[in-house]
Amino acid sequence: MKITLKDGSFKEYAQAMSIYDIAMDISEGLARAACAGEVDGKVEDLRTVIDGDCSLNILTANDPEGLRVVRHTASHVMAEAVKRLFPEAKVTIGPAIEEGFYYDFDAAPFSREDLDKLEAEMKKIIKEGHKIERFTLPRAEAIKFMEERNEPYKVELIQDLPEDAEISFYDQGGFVDLCAGPHLMSTKNIKAYKLISSSMAYWRGDSNRAQLQRIYGTAFAKKEELDAYLEHLEDIKRRDHNKLGREMELFTTVDVIGQGLPLLLPKGTKMVMKLQRWIEDLEDKEWGYVRTKTPLMAKSDLYKMSGHWDHYKEGMFVLGDEEKDKEVFALRPMTCPFQYYCYKNSQHSYRDLPIRYGETSTLFRNEDSGEMHGLTRVRQFTISEGHLIMRPDQMVEEFKGCIALAKYVMSTLGLLDDITWHLSKWDPENPEKYIGEPEVWNETEAHIRDILIELELPFTEDVGEAAFYGPKVDINAKNVYGKEDTMITIQWDALLAEQFDMYYIDQNGDKVRPGIIHRTSLGCYERTLAWLIEKYAGKFPTWLCPEQVRVLTISEKYDEYAEEIRKELAGNDIDVTVDNRSEKIGFKIREARLAKVPYMLVVGAQEAEDKTVSVRSRYAGDEGVKPLGDFIDQICREIRTKEIRKEEVQETQK
Repeated sequence: MKITLKDGSFKEYAQAMSIYDIAMDISEGLARAACAGEVDGKVEDLRTVIDGDCSLNILTANDPEGLRVVRHTASHVMAEAVKRLFPEAKVTIGPAIEEGFYYDFDAAPFSREDLDKLEAEMKKIIKEGHKIERFTLPRAEAIKFMEERNEPYKVELIQDLPEDAEISFYDQGGFVDLCAGPHLMSTKNIKAYKLISSSMAYWRGDSNRAQLQRIYGTAFAKKEELDAYLEHLEDIKRRDHNKLGREMELFTTVDVIGQGLPLLLPKGTKMVMKLQRWIEDLEDKEWGYVRTKTPLMAKSDLYKMSGHWDHYKEGMFVLGDEEKDKEVFALRPMTCPFQYYCYKNSQHSYRDLPIRYGETSTLFRNEDSGEMHGLTRVRQFTISEGHLIMRPDQMVEEFKGCIALAKYVMSTLGLLDDITWHLSKWDPENPEKYIGEPEVWNETEAHIRDILIELELPFTEDVGEAAFYGPKVDINAKNVYGKEDTMITIQWDALLAEQFDMYYIDQNGDKVRPGIIHRTSLGCYERTLAWLIEKYAGKFPTWLCPEQVRVLTISEKYDEYAEEIRKELAGNDIDVTVDNRSEKIGFKIREARLAKVPYMLVVGAQEAEDKTVSVRSRYAGDEGVKPLGDFIDQICREIRTKEIRKEEVQETQK
């Protein structure tokens, strides 16, 4: 047989060979580093025997798929450690994931001390260096094998496999686990690992099934790589908005109020107010929007007309019972049908279009409790919602305009480089989830695709991610943990005008259905605030900061001058506070730094006499003494232009 290697060279053998033996024939060093093999593009266990011509790439821990094998094997080593220290624990599943691995156990919760003990036990297992061997059993024997070991979850997994499935196991010196592999040849090949955390999980992700304990860990080829990753995790903890936002007193949550219902505290509220005022002025003064203000709830009749009652009811908060109550209401999950009736309030000519309605909308979505997280996934939120109603010939240019507005907003916030573009399409395999005919969906998706290509925006196409009434562009970003959320949506709607009997009068005096674009320019204010907290680690651009300047007095003798400064700054719309406590100036400066205040103005005898301020900033430190008027000009220009200082950009890139 002829084996073609990655570099184009080839090996020929007269007999069948395992991937490991081929690696050993190429180089003993390669065999020692090998984790798996890629045979004709498919990842295979090193023990796999090749008996025909193929292409072969030997994978090491430097390859993503090779590293997955290291991590998968590490999860089995961890499971063995758990069984040694907690013999009553029942094993379930333990896969490799993007940044490591996890394993779920039916056991009591694990403490940090438990994880440390498990790490030490893993070290013993790895040092023992057991050879890992694969074997298979027929289905009935496999079930009996796991029943004898009192592992009910493994028995259930085997019972769910087809009758003719090849059921494989891996034995690492006595600890045997049901697994499809692939795995390393020996436990001693695991070089660097760490158990990160533990949490609760449900068996097979079903909240009605058993509660399990999940241990997360990671593994790398080298200790240096592990150390870098652990440092990265520490940075994540520092940036996590759910932790940092609470520490900075931007928001909080309270059990008696409810999950997914955060309280924005004064500082967080001020930031959202700044964002909201900016967006409303931007849309109305520069992009031609007109404001509406519509109810937070409506009768079920409205949602039945829009289709939400049939396609989205489970995600809504319904007030009342259709079988008992004369009228049933629901809190609104969207604003579109309300703004349609603003349009329908009067008759419109083709000359009136486009009409761009904007509203700062409070919406309600009945999210699953397991999905709640800080400000990114909540049950009540506010968005910069808008609906553009136009002639069909205006749709393409208006859609481009919505994209341009979204790009401008993201650029101003310093977030443009962090986003990804997605064309969210319908799923033709499940047409019952949508309204409208296939040709309408295909046509509207083609329009969006052409626009994205013309604008040279890199995008992916996601089947099944469209709304039930139209395809859309989703602008997504990842949080510090790598989970991707949609920040901004721009949707092409060729269907709901018919549902709501919307029309305009064309140049011939005929009634014509308009096109509709649903869009946000900033998206959800709460989610954006979370994104900004994590992006800037709380060190926001000055214009967004709830406290932009803190005046620090050397002693109480300069309180009067500090108050003069405060009034002057406040008169220029600068958010300023005064710290005139009887504390040492070094202590005051440290506290202002911890609060991430952009500017500190230190005032003492010389400053009071000269009407100057000693300026300190978050990054530059001591910026010297300046006339108060010069500092005001400087910071007002920074706020007006929404400048992002290069020090802030550098800080976020560390």
